[in-house]
Amino acid sequence: MLQVNNISKSFGGVKAVDDFSFEVKKGTIHSIIGPNGAGKTTMVNMITGVYKVDRGTIFLDGGDITNIKTDRLVHRGVCRTFQHLEICGNMSVIENIMLGFDKYMDKSILKSCFRAKSILEDEERFYERGLHLLDLIGLKNLAHCEAKNLSYGVLKKIEIIRALATTPELLLLDEPVAGLNPKETAEVSELIKTVVADEVTVILVEHDMKMVMDISDYITVMNFGKKLAEGTPKEIVNSEDVIRAYLGSGVVG
Repeated sequence: MLQVNNISKSFGGVKAVDDFSFEVKKGTIHSIIGPNGAGKTTMVNMITGVYKVDRGTIFLDGGDITNIKTDRLVHRGVCRTFQHLEICGNMSVIENIMLGFDKYMDKSILKSCFRAKSILEDEERFYERGLHLLDLIGLKNLAHCEAKNLSYGVLKKIEIIRALATTPELLLLDEPVAGLNPKETAEVSELIKTVVADEVTVILVEHDMKMVMDISDYITVMNFGKKLAEGTPKEIVNSEDVIRAYLGSGVVG
């Protein structure tokens, strides 16, 4: 589904991503792991148009999406969450979810000013769809709560649901369980597996190795901007190169 071919990104004299390539198969959970500073988030930012690719190409379903702007990528079926929460705290939960439906809404300024029938119909339709998404994860009862009053774990799930409101084919999750307790982590893991069951392909960037090993179909390991290893969870957990990168050279051999 996704082909990343020899992409590179530098910031001044620092090469954050260096000639990096990998492929993602449709309908899978493909995790990207690596030590802090390995270039994982930079790589995700290049795929999603936040950063420009210095060199290399990115293809989605055979079409070139290299350096396409984020708002256009949403219409190509690509959406993401961020490492740090991007939630509107002064808005209700359902209002945050409805932001995900933006690409489908009638944005005519004139119609909005006069509350045209099409605007009202859009709002009603997407309001109901938003409630349905919240109901799927048992949060419908929080629909009208202000986001700022909710726990960090709940907001992490809301951010994923808002991304799903864009009906993506490819969803990139950047550390979705960072800061969560084991119960919340398990709940997010189940949500991600449900997402894939609905035929959404997931790229997961995560430091929680238990979660990664439990839910991933395939794993790519980054270190210093380069690909260190790639394979199934079983292959990765037994890789000497990966063990050295995480634990130091003294633990192997």
